[in-house]
Amino acid sequence: MSLRRIALQDFVIVQSLDLDLSGGFGVLTGETGAGKSILIDALQLVLGARADAGVVREGASRCEITAEFDMADALRPLLDAHGFTEEDSLLIRRTIDADGRSRAWVNGSAATMAQLRDLAEQLVDIHGQHAWQSLTRADTVRSLLDAYGDIDAGPAAKAHAQWRHHHLALAQAREQQATLQQDSERLAWQINELEQLAPADDEWDGLNQQHARLANAQSLVEAAMASVEALDGDDGGASARLSDAIARLKEHAAIEPGFASAVEALESALAQVEDTVHSLRHFDRDGDLDPSDLQALDERLSLWMSLARRFRRQPEELPALLTQWKTELTQVDQALDLEQLQAAEAKARKAFDTELKALTTQRKKAAPRLSKAVTEAMQDLGMAGGSFEVALLPLAEPQASGSEAVEFRVAGHAGVTARPVAKVASGGELSRIALAISVVTSQLGQAPTLIFDEVDSGIGGEVAHTVGRLLRQLGADRQVLAVTHLAQVAACANQHLLVSKRSVSGQTLSTVQPIDHEARVTELARMLGGSASSQASMAHARELLET
Repeated sequence: MSLRRIALQDFVIVQSLDLDLSGGFGVLTGETGAGKSILIDALQLVLGARADAGVVREGASRCEITAEFDMADALRPLLDAHGFTEEDSLLIRRTIDADGRSRAWVNGSAATMAQLRDLAEQLVDIHGQHAWQSLTRADTVRSLLDAYGDIDAGPAAKAHAQWRHHHLALAQAREQQATLQQDSERLAWQINELEQLAPADDEWDGLNQQHARLANAQSLVEAAMASVEALDGDDGGASARLSDAIARLKEHAAIEPGFASAVEALESALAQVEDTVHSLRHFDRDGDLDPSDLQALDERLSLWMSLARRFRRQPEELPALLTQWKTELTQVDQALDLEQLQAAEAKARKAFDTELKALTTQRKKAAPRLSKAVTEAMQDLGMAGGSFEVALLPLAEPQASGSEAVEFRVAGHAGVTARPVAKVASGGELSRIALAISVVTSQLGQAPTLIFDEVDSGIGGEVAHTVGRLLRQLGADRQVLAVTHLAQVAACANQHLLVSKRSVSGQTLSTVQPIDHEARVTELARMLGGSASSQASMAHARELLET
């Protein structure tokens, strides 16, 4: 899943560039001011870094950056999570216009800067020339140690969150005992009032419907009896007329066969009328229209309305209100139970302490191993006799990250007490220490492409040879790109990219192109301080490439 291709259009001092990259170890070299870090700057932008209009080449309306990566199975879940299509490669494109507005796409779909940064973590790991500065940050050094020791700090953080939850609940309960007691008494009284009514779900609507029927019982009975009279009265009605029609049609059915269907329809209608008459005759005998029940119903409705006014709710809300108050009372009573809260807090703290001890034990095992590995790397980087130390400093109060702070300390040479990295004065030493740590820990990351931006500043000679060999060694397993000014480092590269600048119509433009064979010898000679006309420099350059 390495970086396969990068293309730039009107970016800073690059008018147009389309560059194919290979695997292994690649270097970018060029004269001072040629823009050796332009590709790295562009790559950071296409992977979500903050941008402004200043990156647009002067005179252009916008710049465009495209990066193409090999696809890998490890990246597919992230693409799926963000809704991006899966293709044979991963194509990321970003444009920035002269007003500073930015847009981005992943495999043709619009993407946010946050999504680009999520992808960046899986694609590229950049070690800048000031990488040592991150070694002074507690979270960075702790993460490096944990990654090196394959330590999962997640369980401790989760246990800390649980303990904090119970700790705060206990503290709040202690502070609010008087208020909670008042709340308990208030809720208990309110619940008692509503429980006397015992409102059932949907009862309010049923009561209103029943009240309407009882209040109109007489008129309902009269309507039923009038309907019976109309359908089956003593002086004739619908039933009699239907029966007469059926009889008349049957008399002539033998003559007119079409009457048979009419007789069938009328007989069906007569049956329905007779059933209806039967039901209506018994309507006034049903017990649910007893007017004597009206008073009891009025009293029930009056109680519903009285409680609704008292608690300033709609009557139909009373059942849910009773359930809510019971839940609140349970919660308040639990908060009043300090013994239970103390027991829960103690249990959570014990679980947290257990995770802390396990975390500390793992770090104590990993710290000496990381110290030894970086110390060994320092010996080859011009700090023979120097040492690196991972110190675990107990904290006054444990945190989610553990019981100890992690500090990196270094001694530049033998006989010197190791001091915190931040207090090491030499810039060259800081760069070499950062490189040593980068080399030791870079194999821990998931990103398939490692970029080193002038981390070899302040070194030379045999140390530079060692740095080149180390980077080439890293390139055996992952793609490595390095911006360097050292010929010894550049000579170790599998791919050499030359950054050069030229003046066109009064504008300075930068280009990047792969070089090989004699062109590479010439560039190495320049980096050695000579020129193509210097036989000594050219010979030295050839010797570097051969070795």
